[in-house]
Amino acid sequence: MGKWFKSGSPWIWMTGGAVSLSLVAVLGLLLLIGWRGLTYFWPHTIYEWQVTAADGSRQTVIGEIHDREQVPIAQLRGSGLALEGVTTDSLTRYLVKTGNREFVNLDFRWLLETDIVSRTKPAELAMLERSNHGNFYGYVVRVLEGDSAVSGDVNAQLQQRIERVLELNKQMRSLQRSEIGGINHELEQLRLEERRLELDGEATDEAIAALRSESEQLKSDYRQLETELFSLRDQAHRDSVVIRDMRGQEVTLSLGEVLDVTWPNDMSTAAKALSWFSEVGKFISGEPREANTEGGVFPAIFGTVFMVILMAIIVTPLGVVAAIYLHEYAGKNNLTKVIRIAVINLAGVPSIVYGVFGLGFFVYMLGGSIDKLFYPESLPTPTFGSPGVLWSALTLAILTLPVVIVSTEEGLSRIPSAVRQGSLALGATKAETLWRIVIPMASPAIMTGLILAIARAAGEVAPLMLVGVVKLAPSLPLDGNFPYLHVDRKFMHLGFHIYDVGFQSPNVEAARPLVYATSFLLVTVIVGLNLTAIAIRNHLREKFRSLEH
Repeated sequence: MGKWFKSGSPWIWMTGGAVSLSLVAVLGLLLLIGWRGLTYFWPHTIYEWQVTAADGSRQTVIGEIHDREQVPIAQLRGSGLALEGVTTDSLTRYLVKTGNREFVNLDFRWLLETDIVSRTKPAELAMLERSNHGNFYGYVVRVLEGDSAVSGDVNAQLQQRIERVLELNKQMRSLQRSEIGGINHELEQLRLEERRLELDGEATDEAIAALRSESEQLKSDYRQLETELFSLRDQAHRDSVVIRDMRGQEVTLSLGEVLDVTWPNDMSTAAKALSWFSEVGKFISGEPREANTEGGVFPAIFGTVFMVILMAIIVTPLGVVAAIYLHEYAGKNNLTKVIRIAVINLAGVPSIVYGVFGLGFFVYMLGGSIDKLFYPESLPTPTFGSPGVLWSALTLAILTLPVVIVSTEEGLSRIPSAVRQGSLALGATKAETLWRIVIPMASPAIMTGLILAIARAAGEVAPLMLVGVVKLAPSLPLDGNFPYLHVDRKFMHLGFHIYDVGFQSPNVEAARPLVYATSFLLVTVIVGLNLTAIAIRNHLREKFRSLEH
């Protein structure tokens, strides 16, 4: 036994076991997050309960089982429930999502098993996904075109008319974002041009008249497009559907607010799988609704990826140039040692400190100076003097800069000095040696630093709350108006979206599954970015492997 310990085998097994446990824990956490998040999009069975109310009367409840738990009898009796005749130690209670927010006080309610008289799952129960007020559950009675009932199969007519409304909504969004958005942008540019002429003292009557004439023409075009938009909106709200809800009353819903309808209790497994893929696709490509508790997260995905790519473009040359100077040019003196120690210590500074620095230096000082020099006509409304995606990328670039510097320096130190000396002996200058020999050989290490930088930057939230991220961004930093990429705009971020939905949501129960789904999506985005960088690193490693020999 003593020889076995002295051989070091126990420590090898201990290390391997620790690594295995760590991998199992990480994979288990990812599986838990993925399961809790992705099962949210599976079509759940809609039940109809007959329950006993507090006054002893019968009441109908329609909804989905959102959660269930075992509650000790002592806890229930302590809350004031008599529970006469109950002999078990605990009872099951169900958290039911009832929807129908405008007619029911709570979107979720608890049902105790002793209060349940019966539970059925009728195939006729429908779930309508709406743009406002959440889901609506009930029985489809009839479809109306205007004030007249539509003949034929009610369910088929309803689906057909919802598809028509979705096409009209698509046309309205396209009209608002492209043509109407373009006119608004041009009107704002004309206003700024007039203000610029006034500040420069060039506001002649002819120039002002020309600008206002162009502005009037744009406003005329705007009114025509607005008329077209209102016409499309009226067409979308032409049809409606009559639903009988759990109160037994018939409710008329405009199809202009209905996004989809399903009958989960009447769907096969294959149909539910197709519906699941459709819902996941809508979650990835859609926009958030209802205070981020419903809808999709595409703006947050785009903002996260765009900010990380912009950060990588900024931090890579800065980190590589700094590392090359420190390793290849700086003298081996106390000042260089102090700089290296400072770079290493910067990696341990809390991220919120970088956020405060970014807000004070980039936003207020640098951005405010840019506004005074180049955008005086927009003041007092700031252009670059307010938080935006550019300042977020710069702040995270400084935050991750030590990682890139240290990784690049390590890569440079592994290159044999004989390679440099051989290049210089053949007549190459030091700059040519660096550009053609040293940097290509160190490129895998540079990519390693970039991978670590991306992994950290994509998950940071605290500094972004100060320098650019918002709860809901009405427009993406990318559109059809010059300069197309608007780095001065605020943006949405998956990390902040998780924080907002999980801790600031007005409907906690509805938001909980979205927290898991968005968390899993954030991990997927980070893994995707890292795999892309790893593939580039491996390609560079193979490409420049010949230089090592």
